[in-house]
Formats: sequence, C-alpha cells, structure tokens
Amino acid sequence: SSEVSYLQNITWFTQKLSTLSEESRYLFAQLQNKEVVLAELSPKMAEAHQAVAFQFTVTPDGIDLRMSHEALKQIYLSGVHSWKKKFIRFKNGIITGVYPASPSSWLIVVVGVMSTMYAKIDPSLGIIAKINRTLDTTGYMSNQTQNIVSGILFGTGLWVALIVTMRYSLKMLLSYHGWMFAEHGKPSAGTKLWMVRIYCPSVLSQCTLVKLFSGRKPMLYSFQTSLPRLPVPAVKDTVNRYLESVRPLMNDEEFKRMEGLAKDFAFNLGPRLQWYLKLKSWWATNYVSDWWEEYIYLRGRGPIMVNSNYFAMDFLYLSPTTIQAARAGNVIHAILLYRKKLDRQEIKPILLMGSTVPLCSAQWERMFNTSRIPGEESDTLQHVKDSRHIVVYHKGRYFKVWLYHDGRLLKPREIEQQIQRILDDDSEPQAGEEKLAALTAGDRVPWAKARQAYFSRGKNKQSLDAIEKAAFFVALDDDEQGYGKEDPMRSLDAYAKSLIHGRCYDRWFDKTFTLIVFKNGKMGLNAEHSWADAPIVGHLWENVMATEYLELGYLEDGHCKGETNQNIPIPTKLQWEIPEECQDVIERSLSTARALADDVDFCSFYFDVFGKGLIKKAKTSPDAFIQLALQLAHYRDMGKFCLTYEASMTRLFREGRTETVRSCTVESCNFVQSMEDPSESNEKKLKLFRVAATKHQHLYRLAMTGSGIDRHLFCLYVVSKYLSVDSPFLKEVLSEPWRLSTSQTPQQHIDLKKNPEMLSSGGGFGPVADDGYGVSYIILGEAAIHFHVSSKFSCSETTAQLIVFLFYLLRILIALGRTSKKQWLTSWVCFNLVKTVPNELHYCHEATTGCWDGNSSEQ
Repeated sequence: SSEVSYLQNITWFTQKLSTLSEESRYLFAQLQNKEVVLAELSPKMAEAHQAVAFQFTVTPDGIDLRMSHEALKQIYLSGVHSWKKKFIRFKNGIITGVYPASPSSWLIVVVGVMSTMYAKIDPSLGIIAKINRTLDTTGYMSNQTQNIVSGILFGTGLWVALIVTMRYSLKMLLSYHGWMFAEHGKPSAGTKLWMVRIYCPSVLSQCTLVKLFSGRKPMLYSFQTSLPRLPVPAVKDTVNRYLESVRPLMNDEEFKRMEGLAKDFAFNLGPRLQWYLKLKSWWATNYVSDWWEEYIYLRGRGPIMVNSNYFAMDFLYLSPTTIQAARAGNVIHAILLYRKKLDRQEIKPILLMGSTVPLCSAQWERMFNTSRIPGEESDTLQHVKDSRHIVVYHKGRYFKVWLYHDGRLLKPREIEQQIQRILDDDSEPQAGEEKLAALTAGDRVPWAKARQAYFSRGKNKQSLDAIEKAAFFVALDDDEQGYGKEDPMRSLDAYAKSLIHGRCYDRWFDKTFTLIVFKNGKMGLNAEHSWADAPIVGHLWENVMATEYLELGYLEDGHCKGETNQNIPIPTKLQWEIPEECQDVIERSLSTARALADDVDFCSFYFDVFGKGLIKKAKTSPDAFIQLALQLAHYRDMGKFCLTYEASMTRLFREGRTETVRSCTVESCNFVQSMEDPSESNEKKLKLFRVAATKHQHLYRLAMTGSGIDRHLFCLYVVSKYLSVDSPFLKEVLSEPWRLSTSQTPQQHIDLKKNPEMLSSGGGFGPVADDGYGVSYIILGEAAIHFHVSSKFSCSETTAQLIVFLFYLLRILIALGRTSKKQWLTSWVCFNLVKTVPNELHYCHEATTGCWDGNSSEQ
C-alpha cells in the first residue's frame, strides 16, 4: 500500500530529487526499481489499489492521511468473521467436551437436585451439608444463598460424574469386537448381551446399550474421548501369524530358517521391546499413528509424487458442464461449504453396525489449511487454523484468490468470475515461476535446501506462504481429459496419469490436496498421503460431487447460477525473484520427477459385467472375491505367489489409521493351484474358494480389531532402533517387498440406486515396488467394479496383461460360485484364449459377452 501511495506522488519526489543527499538518492533509486516491477504487472492486476485501507503522503506541508471506507469495511467484516469462527469453536469444544451429555442436561440435573432439597429430601447422602459447612466459614453468604450454592455445586459434581460414567461405559462397550466375528444368524452369548435392546429415553424407542450411552445428535468429534485405545497384541501371537502368512511364499529350507529367527525373537529380544511398546500405549493416545506418520511418510527422502500421493477421479460418464471456469466455481464453492461444516463439526461421524459403532474422526482435523514442509532429515506438516484464500495455477502463473467478500463466502458465480479472470489473463510467467512446483515433485532434500536458501525471505517467502497457508491448491489445465467413448481404456489411462503426476510441475504435491480442473470441465484430485488416508479424502470428494450436482447445479448455458460481482477485488498474481542457481535446482528436480512419471504405467478398467449384487448371491464377501481374483490373476501373470498388501482401517480405535491384511494365504494358494489343475473337479475348487474367502474375511477382521501383523512389528522395530539393538528377524521382515499392493475405495455418500448417472471411477495410486503392481478398486453399487492398476515400464515382468487376466477371472469365479456349467465352460474357454493371445482383450470381450450371458448360442 505504501508503494502505491509513493508512486502516486512520484512527480513530487522527482522535483525534490536535486535536494536529496547521496543516501537518499540511493533509496529513491530502489523506489524507482519497485516502480518498474509494478509497471510490469498486468493492468488488471494493478487494480489491487482498491483494497488499500489507508494511504499517507509526506509533503512539505505535512502528512496527508486518506481513509478508504470500503477497505475498512472489509477489515471490520473480516474481524467479525474471525470472531464468529472462534465462538463456534469454543461452543463446539464445550459440547464435545461434555458428550455424551449435553450442556442443557446440567440444568436438568441441578434443577432436580434443588427440587429434592426444597422437598426436604437429601439426595446427596450428607454431601450437601458438608459443602454448606465449608461455605459457612466465609461469613459472606446467607443460609439461603449457601443452600443454593451447595445444591448447584453438588448438582454440577453429580452431572460430571454421570458424564464420566457414561463415557467409560461407552468406551467399554466399544472395546468389544466380538460382533465382527459372529456368524450370520449365530451370535455368541457376549454378542447377544452387547446387542440387547432396551428402552432408550433419548430416542423414545428401543435401542442397544451402545446407542443408550451414545447420547443424541453427535458431532464429528463427539466420540473421540470414548473410543478405546489400540491394543498391543502379544509378541508370540504376532510372530505366529507372521509365520503363517509367509509359509506359502517360502520353500521348506527358507521357512525353517525364518522360523528359527522368529522363535528366537519371540523368546529373547521381543519381550523386552514389547515392554517399552506397552509403556508407550499406556501413555500415548495411539502407539502406532505418530511413528507411522513420521517414519513411513514424513521421513521418506524420495519423491512423494506417484510414490506416496494418490488421485481421485470425476464422474465416469456425467459432465455437468463443459465450461472450465464454471465447473471450478461450483466445485470450489462445494469444497468450501464442506470446510464450513467441518469447522462447525456438522459432518456426521461415520458409524458402523447399523449406525451404532463410531469410527475415529481425528484425520479430518488437517484436511484444509495444511501443507507438507520439506526438511533435510524429515518433513513436517504445517497447519493453520483458518485460511481465507486459495492459490490457483494456470499456464505457469500463480494467483492468490480471496474467498470472502463483504464478510461472506463468495458465491459459485463469483468464484467462476474470478477463475475466468485468471483464464483471460495473458501475462507471461516470471523467470523460474512456470516449473517451480517441480521442487515438490522431486527428491525432498534438494527441495528443503532450496526452500531455505531462496524462499526464506522477501517476496519469495511471501508468495510461498500464500501457497502453503492456502485452504487448498487449484490447477487449471489446458488439456482435455476424461472418459472417451472412442477408446475408453486409453482415455482413462491418460486421465489417471494426468491426475497422479500431470506435467510434474503443474500440481503442488505438498498441499493436502490439489483440485485439478481440465479445459473440458472434467476434474479430479491429487492428494498428499501423510495427513490422512484415502477414505477421508473419498468422503470429501463424494460429498463435493453430490453437492455440486444435486444442490448447486448449472444454468442451461453451462454457467454457475447467480450473478457476477464487479466489486470483488481481482486475483493477485504472486511475485517471485528466482535466481538462476535456484532454476537449476528446479530443472534437476523436474528431471527426477519426469523420469519417475514416464516410468509409470496405468491401466484404468471399468468392469460392468456384474458387481456386488451377483457376488453376494454367490454367498461370498465382495472384497474377498476380488482379492482371490487378484491372486489368481497375478499367479497366471507372474507364475508365482508374492507378498500381498491390502489396506485395512483401524479407526475403531482412537487416532487409528491403517493395518495390513496379508491376502496371500495358504488357503488362497491352495485355491489358485486347484484352478490351474484341469483334473480338479468344480466342486473341489468351489470348496477351496469358500475356505479361502472365509480365511480372508477373518484376517480382515483381525486387522480391523487391532490384531494385525505389520504395524506391531513396525513399532517393535522402531523401539529396537531407539534402544540401538539389532534384530535380524525384524530387519528381514521390514525389508520384504510388497509386489502386489491393493486397496478398496469405499463408496460412502452417493446412492447409485437413486442417482445411477453419478457413477464415479474412484481413484488410484502408484506401484509400491519397482517390480510390482498397485491395484485400487471401487465397488460401484450392485452391478459394477472399477479397477486402477499401476506398474512400471522399467520392469519387463509387469504389464497391463494383469488386467486382461483379471477381467476373465472375475467371470470364471462368479460362474464357479453360481455353479452354472454353461457359464463356467464359456468363461474357461475365454480365459485360456486370452492366455495365448493377451493383446486381443477388446475383441474377445465383445465377442463373448453375449455367450457368457447365455443370450446367444451362436456367439
């Protein structure tokens, strides 16, 4: 603001230049340099002077002070908005702090106590009288006042005691997980007691004990203090489960050696490490999560692009509008509405078991206003309480866009207007600006050193702060992406690669998420992984898409609803001074990132032959069904079994994140081998399939209830490092590669029965191992499954052929489950045809669809 004011008076300063001293001449020269810099800005961006609150000018006659009423109004409204948010946080903190009771229940308890006192009944068994005698020593209160104060104090104490009792009762009930292992229709005695239904006054109907102690209308964080802590499994149990998981992957000699290492660890070093880990579990809220975040995510020194970040896709077929600015306007507004609900804790907590058992909500806390900050040894997560702007990237330029005006959130049409202003801006990027984000895509150490050397002061620091403290990041791409009818698989593959890495410099990979909007109106997300897991981002994404399509909508011409507002200050172009040495660092990071991006092969595949509905009719868990299909496809592709990772959640516990389900089991291998044996009968194969599916479900439940393998062994390894002791067993376990890494994306918000057009493709991630696959899948309603398979071109053994095998194996398995001889024979012929001619996927699919459905005997 001072610079603008000075420039308005540049003529007066020029006239007085001859009278200035040598030092003053130098300062004036610096001012002239600033004038040149400002002159280079776009004329549209120069209109920012409208937002200046006050200006002062030094003249020979004194100081001239000018006030801008509009700017002062905006400052006042900004302050009011900030205080409102503080008040809401304070209020919600009280409501959450007393849950499962409510603040109004305090009044009920106190009035009840006072009523009994006036009825000459002592509900306190003498406690009120003792409080009275204590108050009597003050001499400042009458007897009546003492009685009232004593009643209020006792009532408050009773209210607090009830809260603590209800909270610990709820925690005990939530610590029971036997209901997960009960057979359908055959609950155990403990589960029957846990599920007993009694009359619940809060809902005026019968409910379970968990519901009784859960209170009414829980907010997002209401259950946090009632959730149990993640239990530490016994060392021997974890070691035995580990040996069982690796048995099918080792020959007898290898297994005997590993068994010796494991038993030695279980009887010697293991108990010592376990003691320290139990000590941490008593002290910390969760004995895994902080170490998992630090050592698995933040201490990784390689690129987070592809290796850690993941992506989410748009609607598969639906395109609400083809106008880029309009789509961005509605989606940004929908995201901000979600943030508003999050700030007010109005998002309902996720509940399982018929809306009874809550999941931990801690991961929502850092969704917005957060950025990963690089460090030479370890990164950190920087989170600010509030942010009133976003940063938008377009054609190599960065723009700061304010989200509020006149004390309110910008409307969709107003945001569209701001985005369109950026799209219409034809200014050129500054030196080094276009590819700046490549620093976030490359190795972490060069980025940390460059940040300290070139972005720790001046305008570079101010611009970087604007990005890192933004609510989130937006990238406006000039490319068109999405589902293409002409070549569905190739178009989805290109779409996935654009979302996961783009050009390696047009996404800010350190932000919690980058919203990407393409030229044709399609969109997607790229999310950083350390702050939260995919289901949290999935919840945001589904909610945003539903809000955009079902609530906000578009005009017939494709624009957002509402009117433009020319009084809104235009976006501010961020300013940079990037020296050539820093530009060299950027180019080196870009080279590293491009090598990684060019090596990644993505295959996105929509399977609509059948879905969850038909799988359930075959009396099989959909997740177990898909995992067995993956085991069979991988074995047919690679000719061997491998260590398989499936992500499971541990959010039944406070601050829980994930656990590993080791999907490659003895039972699954027996089934796969039977499928490869032509002499085995279908009945035997079906029996082995059922056994393998049941085993997989059991392992998944163990992982969810804190009895997994890998997180426990990981934490024992961390303890061993702190104690400076080596464990050959732990070192070998943690060095084993996950060549098949899988994850299911849950469908949480969109009801496809009511809105079948809102079909989404889910999201995906890069391969964990250089010679392995990354497989993500989403079960879409009752009749479809979408797969995202990633691998690396540099490995000759991993190709898209896995998708070909998977396509036909899904058909074979459902035919096996339904025991239809016609379907089984057709699918088996197709599978063996593809085995010999793997490149004919499209033709074989088209030629056999009718045959498999049993509708065309000619085909």
